[in-house]
Amino acid sequence: MASHRRPTPSSGIPGFQRGARVTLLSAAAASTAAALGAAPAGAEPRDTPGAARAEVDRLYEEAEKATEQYNKADERADRLREEVAAARDSAARGQEVINRKRGALGSVAGAQYRSGGMDPALVLLLSEDPDTYLEKAELLDRLSERQTNALRDLRRAQRAMAQQRAEATRKLADLESTRFAVVRHKRTVEGKLAAAQRLLNTLPADEREAYTRASRSGRDGALPDLSGGLGPSSPRAAAAVMAARSVVGKPYIWGANGPGAFDCSGLTQWAYAQAGVGLPRTSQAQRYAGRQVPLSEARPGDLVTYRSDASHVGMYVGNGQVVHAPYPGASVRYDPVGMMPIAAVTRP
Repeated sequence: MASHRRPTPSSGIPGFQRGARVTLLSAAAASTAAALGAAPAGAEPRDTPGAARAEVDRLYEEAEKATEQYNKADERADRLREEVAAARDSAARGQEVINRKRGALGSVAGAQYRSGGMDPALVLLLSEDPDTYLEKAELLDRLSERQTNALRDLRRAQRAMAQQRAEATRKLADLESTRFAVVRHKRTVEGKLAAAQRLLNTLPADEREAYTRASRSGRDGALPDLSGGLGPSSPRAAAAVMAARSVVGKPYIWGANGPGAFDCSGLTQWAYAQAGVGLPRTSQAQRYAGRQVPLSEARPGDLVTYRSDASHVGMYVGNGQVVHAPYPGASVRYDPVGMMPIAAVTRP
């Protein structure tokens, strides 16, 4: 994930434009560090601390993108498990219906067999009271019609059952595929994070400390002044802001959605859940989980998604600040809203 450095004030909401430029410069440095061959004139050599820090930024950013893909696959797997269970339950109920219908038809067939298979009309004609033949014939017609309808119902139930079983089989295949995707994204995240940690370990102690200081924007978790600007857009937004503020200092753990640890979209989802509002699990989905507003109209509780792919999200809390879960090794904290290029501002 890109470094978060305190920008100098500029027009619009404090901390916006300059913070975006710093991140773009950091991304450019990361691309240079990753390139093969000789570095362009004026570029920082690959083995310098500055290039190493830029590479760590790039690895964190890629790990966060993979984390959101993991969250998406994991959320889909949870949904598919519920759908598979429902499909199996529906198929079981359908089988019970079929068994009952078969039993009813089997009873009629058994009765006919025990009567010797004699034509029912002949049985009536030979009865002791032929004067009641017409009445009994009408009854027989109704019985025959009921049997025909019962057989038709049985066939419909069997077709429905076959469809339910096919749907359950398809969902099971989807679930298995999604499980593989979860494992794949998990390995990607862990690989990126391990590479970033190895690179950080190569830096001298003072450079590691400088990286940590630069990434924290000089705030050290201090509560920003929220007195300026407009208040939250609704009581639910106010409750979500209070919830997010209450967990400042909790650790970032990828794939976590509270209450003891969070990743970026896990924090915003959890905070709004405390306000009784359900948000999607991923930052990409949260980008569209409400009405989008201009940055200049941002109010506390609005969701701010970052980068063109919306792979990071924070919650605007006023005074040009967001609260967010940054990356592994960092805690939930406040940073300038313009710490990275903004994709959208969304009001749930």
